Amino acid sequence: MNMTRPAGRHDQRRPGTAAAMARARRQHKPHYWFADRLLAVLSGQRPVHWMLGHTIGEAYEQLVRLAPGAPLRPAERVMPVVRHCGEFHPGPGVIEAFARIGAGERVTAMAFRLEQGADQRWRCAAVELGGERVPT
Repeated sequence: MNMTRPAGRHDQRRPGTAAAMARARRQHKPHYWFADRLLAVLSGQRPVHWMLGHTIGEAYEQLVRLAPGAPLRPAERVMPVVRHCGEFHPGPGVIEAFARIGAGERVTAMAFRLEQGADQRWRCAAVELGGERVPT
């Protein structure tokens, strides 16, 4: 009797695979964490106020203008996911990030800026979708 897996399970997969470990490392990076949160708001899965306390400056107002149209909403029942998220550090305490959001065959670009406050917390300072700026 094998005591390391649930009864009736016959596959050999185990927790802690390389892919699972890569996902866990990725989630500890602030730009991936914010990409997932912004995607949840802009796809209509979460309300805009979910980002209160995680935004500064115009970023919250940008989300308020973008979110009602749910520009990243699921296409053809395929939930959007962050396929890749890159980062650029123009200076200390600043990350300019870009993400590829995929939903089936559709791919959308999202860019955002993170700034680290005196309390060492990262906050979103700006958001753009598809290369178009949000009108102010």
